[in-house]
Amino acid sequence: MVRGKTEMKRIENATSRQVTFSKRRNGLLKKAFELSVLCDAEVALVIFSPRGKLYEFSSSSSITKTVERYQKRIHDLGSSHKREDNTQQAKGETYGLARKIEQLEISKRKFLGEGLDASSIEELQQLENQLERSLTKIRAKKVTYISDHLLWQMKMNKSFYQLLREELDKLKEKERNLTAENKMLLEKYEMGRGGIIPKTTSEDLDTEESEMEVVTDLLIGPPPIRHYKKFHPPN
Repeated sequence: MVRGKTEMKRIENATSRQVTFSKRRNGLLKKAFELSVLCDAEVALVIFSPRGKLYEFSSSSSITKTVERYQKRIHDLGSSHKREDNTQQAKGETYGLARKIEQLEISKRKFLGEGLDASSIEELQQLENQLERSLTKIRAKKVTYISDHLLWQMKMNKSFYQLLREELDKLKEKERNLTAENKMLLEKYEMGRGGIIPKTTSEDLDTEESEMEVVTDLLIGPPPIRHYKKFHPPN
């Protein structure tokens, strides 16, 4: 009697499903054993029944070692695939960067007026418009830089003149203080001698200071020998 083709779908009858499970399970365990013996292969088989019962087969001493070997192999394969993916991605990025560099070199030569023979009218017009936009930005940046520089220079000059003015005011204040101190010392000196203190004004002091001459001759060599006449006291 010819065996018919079994339709691959869930068996609805529970008894038939259990019988089929037992037959197929035993056949699968037998095939796993034959494969391990005939081909010297390491085989591990794990089966859970519909009720959760465990059936297992291992050609090695322990199924745990086979599972660990499987996990290690999967991990190595995953790392290998990841390295390959990274390598492919790096190659793609390198190729893309090379293309960009090539395009930039072509654009650079065109901006310098080289390699324009194969360019169309539209490309030349676009290149001209781009150059005009670049020139406009450069000129605007130049004007901004010059304006900022002039403004900074004006601020520096203003600060310098202000500092110079403050120094002049300090010197004038110091001059007034020295004049007053000089007048006070002169009054004390005259009072100590018991004389009459002449009234002097700031104009007199300025006139006296202007009439004073300071000799600043520079002499090179030993100082000159001066001869003094000796006067005898009268008899």
